[in-house]
Formats: sequence, C-alpha cells, structure tokens
Amino acid sequence: MRAIIGAAVAAEHKLTRLAKTLYSSSTRNYSITISTHNTTTIIQSEPSIFSADRCRHPSHQLLSVPWSANQIRFAKARGSDVRPGNVIERKGKVYQVVKAQHSTQGRGGAIIQVELRDVDSGNKVNERFRTDETVEKIFVEAKSYTYLYTDEETDTIVLMEPNTFVQLDVPKHLFGNSLAYLKDDITVSVELFNDRPMSASVPKRVTCTVVEAQVPMKGMGATPHTKKVLLDNGLRVEVPPHVVTGDKILIDTTNDSYISRA
Repeated sequence: MRAIIGAAVAAEHKLTRLAKTLYSSSTRNYSITISTHNTTTIIQSEPSIFSADRCRHPSHQLLSVPWSANQIRFAKARGSDVRPGNVIERKGKVYQVVKAQHSTQGRGGAIIQVELRDVDSGNKVNERFRTDETVEKIFVEAKSYTYLYTDEETDTIVLMEPNTFVQLDVPKHLFGNSLAYLKDDITVSVELFNDRPMSASVPKRVTCTVVEAQVPMKGMGATPHTKKVLLDNGLRVEVPPHVVTGDKILIDTTNDSYISRA
C-alpha cells in the first residue's frame, strides 16, 4: 500500500511541474486543479490577454489589442490574385485592399499597384506587388445576409442576418458596380474581419426582367446578332434578338452579360 501511495505522490509532483511549465509563460492567476489519489493540487495564475479565458469575455483587454494581433489564419496567395476587399498582412500590419490595378513596366514585367487601408489606424498607403510575389492573405468570415433597403442619408446598405434578424450596415462602395442588382430579399455575401464589413457581393447569377427591348426595323438587311434591352434595375445589356419585353433573363453580375432566359 505504501508503494502505491508513494507512486501516486510522485505522479502528482510530475503533473504539478508539467502544469507550471505549460501555463507559466501565458497565464497568471488562473486556477488549475490536479487530482491524484486522495490529494488535490491547485495552481493559481492569471490569464494573459491572449488566453482562451479572456477571449471569451469581450470586456477584457483583448479589445485594446490591435486587430492585426488577433487574426492568425493566413493563406499564401500570388500578387496577381490580390483583389479589392481582400485583407492581407504586410510588414507586420493588417491591411484591406481598396484598389488593385495591373500594369506593365517594360522589361520589369507585370506589377500590381494597390491602395491599402490599415485596418487598425485607417491610414492609406500605396504599394506595388510583382505578379509572382507571395502575399499573406488573411482569412475572413463570410456570412450571408438579406437585403433590406438602401439608406441614402448614411450612404449605407442595410442588411439582415436571416437567422438572428440582426441588422448590419454596409458602406455602399463595398458592393462596387453590383449595387444595381440589389433588390428586396436578395441574398448577398459579406466578408467580415472582427465583425467589420470588408467586402460585399451579390450572387453571380441574378434574374432580371426586360422592361424595354429594341424592335428590329424592316428593310435593315441582315438581322443583327444582338440588341440592347433595358432591365428593371436600370441597366442596359446586349441580348439575342429573340428576347422581348417582359422576358425574365439570367444575367452574369460579374460583367453584366446575358446568360439565358430564366
């Protein structure tokens, strides 16, 4: 029996030393309980600002830490893949890509000229990437929302999370040229970083109604391959000659092009 108790006490001491080693570098005032045989050992420590305990409580100091310190999930991407709305890590800081433009510099090859906004300070900087340069792209949370209305006074798009009914205000400029496709109850995608909208997009395919279509004039020779029509969202697009007023058609929202009849 003494041998069993002695082995249990020795095991307790080993566990205590292990616990101290694991938690001394990242926590203080945190309660750890180790039970062996009939004894209980309690180690007191306090969690650091990055500990799991503090992360669950927004009232702690984690809010005072720059966003760049909170995000740890990265993916390597090529400079040519950088797009407006992306969130990237650059020189130890986190930036949102505001603009990205491809250009060629003679023998220097193709480059990407980008305008970046510091997520922590809001300051903007201009950078250049080689198309084959490796860029650290940060993962953001993508969520689906339902479009409610456009607030012209604040220049924002008001969305609603369909499960919680929580509303989200998104700056209009994040939708870019896709604003015309926003209509009642359409589902849109928003990328969030620390609950802040970084980019927004509409579905790639959207159904629109033709409200006005050109009528081919007789005696004009061969029938043209396409014609212009006016859609219910105000856009004019090229469609095949057989499309008429009242037709519902599928539009590719990435380039405002006709796909097919809906």
